Amino acid sequence: MTQGPAGTLLAILMVVAILLIVFGIRMIARGERRNGSLMLVCAVVMIGNVAIWTV
Repeated sequence: MTQGPAGTLLAILMVVAILLIVFGIRMIARGERRNGSLMLVCAVVMIGNVAIWTV
């Protein structure tokens, strides 16, 4: 488990990734497929980075 500033940064990244997923799905539902899919890809990359740093 990461402690200190690194742990805080990883937690913030996860919150931002969740928000990107939620609003990316909303944008796709509204018809903005390109921007919504880019948000989803960005969220997947962020989650992957957090997984790499925590393992």
